[in-house]
Amino acid sequence: MVAKNRKQTGKSPATQADRDKSPLVSPPGKSNIRRPGREGKAFTSSHPNGLSGIRHKLGLTPSAVVKLGITLLLAALTGYLHWYHLSQLFENDRHFSHLSNLEKEMAFRTEMGLYYSYYKTIIEAPSFLDGLYMVMNDRLTEYPLVINTLKRFNLYPEVVLASWYRMYTGVMGYLGIPTKMCWSINRGEGLTPVDSCEGMGDPAYFYVTCVFLLNGVMMSLFFIYGAYLSGSRLGGIVTTMCFFFNHGESTRVMWTPPLRESFAYPFLVLQMLLLTYILRTRNPSRTAMVALGISNLCFMLPWQFAQFVLLTQVASLFASYILGYLSPAKMQSILVTHMITLGVCFILMFGNSMLLTSFYASSLVSIWAIIALRDRFTQVFKPGIIIWVMQGLAWVGSTILLKFMLSTVLGASDDAHISGLIKSKFTSYKDFHTLMYTCAAEFDFMELETPLRYLKTLLLPINILVVALIAAKTIQDIVRFLRDGGKASGKTEDVDEAAGSEIAAKGELVYHSLQLVAFAVLAILIMRLKLFLTPHMCIMASLICSKQLFAWIGEKFKHQIVVFAVMAIMAIQGVANLQAQWAIIGEFSNLPQEELLDWIQDNTRPDSVFAGAMPTMASVKLSTGRPIVNHPHYEDAGLRERTKLVYSMYSRMSGETVKRNLMKLGVDFFVLEDSWCTRRTRPGCSMPEIWDIEDPQNVGKTPLCTHMSRNSRPHFTTVFSNDIYKVLKVPKVTKDLR
Repeated sequence: MVAKNRKQTGKSPATQADRDKSPLVSPPGKSNIRRPGREGKAFTSSHPNGLSGIRHKLGLTPSAVVKLGITLLLAALTGYLHWYHLSQLFENDRHFSHLSNLEKEMAFRTEMGLYYSYYKTIIEAPSFLDGLYMVMNDRLTEYPLVINTLKRFNLYPEVVLASWYRMYTGVMGYLGIPTKMCWSINRGEGLTPVDSCEGMGDPAYFYVTCVFLLNGVMMSLFFIYGAYLSGSRLGGIVTTMCFFFNHGESTRVMWTPPLRESFAYPFLVLQMLLLTYILRTRNPSRTAMVALGISNLCFMLPWQFAQFVLLTQVASLFASYILGYLSPAKMQSILVTHMITLGVCFILMFGNSMLLTSFYASSLVSIWAIIALRDRFTQVFKPGIIIWVMQGLAWVGSTILLKFMLSTVLGASDDAHISGLIKSKFTSYKDFHTLMYTCAAEFDFMELETPLRYLKTLLLPINILVVALIAAKTIQDIVRFLRDGGKASGKTEDVDEAAGSEIAAKGELVYHSLQLVAFAVLAILIMRLKLFLTPHMCIMASLICSKQLFAWIGEKFKHQIVVFAVMAIMAIQGVANLQAQWAIIGEFSNLPQEELLDWIQDNTRPDSVFAGAMPTMASVKLSTGRPIVNHPHYEDAGLRERTKLVYSMYSRMSGETVKRNLMKLGVDFFVLEDSWCTRRTRPGCSMPEIWDIEDPQNVGKTPLCTHMSRNSRPHFTTVFSNDIYKVLKVPKVTKDLR
């Protein structure tokens, strides 16, 4: 498809139509009399001459095939380099190849450990179907509830990887081919030696290797994306160089492989590449729309936050439609594709209500309705700025209204914390759950150092220049439209027929600029979301190679000289950034947690129930298989309330109140961590201070966790302690407690 796209680039509608009518043009100098016979021969001999048949079917000349081959070769090279880069950074940081199985599991902290635990469950089950049944009827994650974790936690990546692992080890075992190498590691310092394994037969090694391979493919897509958007392979090189030079701002997959974004984001890159093709093509085929839908689905299934990203995409496309750069028919086709994808995702997620009650779902319906009623808008409002504003207001109002209607009807409150988080960004509003997010650095506003780092690698100046040029051209179009009295209003299809290539080319640039602005707003509000902004800035940087925007520089050679000069300046700070990454050398070790997990494994019953800090509970479930009552996946309303009860240990409430809370949850042991009692990322963000917002009547009292660290009696009994952790035994429920 990429080859076909590149062939279409720069073609006028007439030329393109002519080529579509006769895809098998006979070579120069050949007689036309034999064409029917030659066509027949081509079809009958497609197997022995497959490459030639494909070339003719795509309408490619031999030189175009060579150019396509070079493009794919460069894409494969960049993908390999990124895979190698990620693998080395991960190994250098943790010395992962020399860790024991327990240490590898401990290295997957917080929600990473939770996700990995389900992969472990499936591969250790008697059969794949048994493992699938266990994760769909899970009794360990939110004791005593039985939950479908596949519905709740977007676990399709773990299901797929576990099935691949079982197939791989099964086939290799049948063939008698060894899949891993193990040795004994002497850890020194009086510690017992551990067995460590390396190779694709090791579950953790297989898992992270697949993640890094997927993100290597992502870099190949980035190269193709940059080359396609800019119309030059040099644009692909600029995109990948920008990504590497700003690698620490672009991704964190090398430090956190199991996070949902590690699986989802590569499919967003593919989806946006396909969307760019659709925007550029006057009449995209059904195949293209199906491909867009599949990539959309692969992006949504692994990540619960995908809906917010797709909301910004739909909003950017709608703005392009309002300005006349996108025809109603194409916009509706894209919307229908999104709707079908959302429906399929809803089914595959076993009716997860967060999908239907999202702003994304409501936005799809409201935009589709506005486009369907476009003639009414034209009749009521004067063409121009007024109708644009009214369409925008109609979208915002109907989306919000529909979202809250659906939430009320379906009784969904799982995403209520998102509304609170957004509210806290613009007001002084705060509650327990909001502070649990905003007190974490990644959910705070973007730090000032981030744009400064963009500035040093020239990523920010280049994007400002590109967006300024696109904005200038867009403003010229708007002024011309308004000067003409809005005569083209409502005739987008006719305009598209008359000058399809020019409008489509401008439309895709306008969309990408609006998408950049949307990502910038998200990143400024929530620093974690700069992982969408920075890669998109790298894509936009490829446009410095675009003839459409930079034809004023002069001939092709002069343009390339300027681009190479810019890349040379970028490399000054970019290479320094890479060297700083390569200089990170470490080795994972967490002896206090290892002691804790070993003690739990050896001294508690398999059905003993644990509660504690969310990150620690993920490790307890993963490495010991003990039931837990709370965990790091904070997107469920019921789980948030459970966690609030558990975290009352870090409040100023009485010991009796907290004990009753834990007994009602059925907790046998509470893992107390002193650091959670004293840690303070900034004023107002220690756990006792967060509790002061919810529990003002106890403000000023000594936190219960401080008392427990000194003496857990009379409410609890200390059964294990080391420098970091203290395990408190919770009394059994008595008859007067329910």
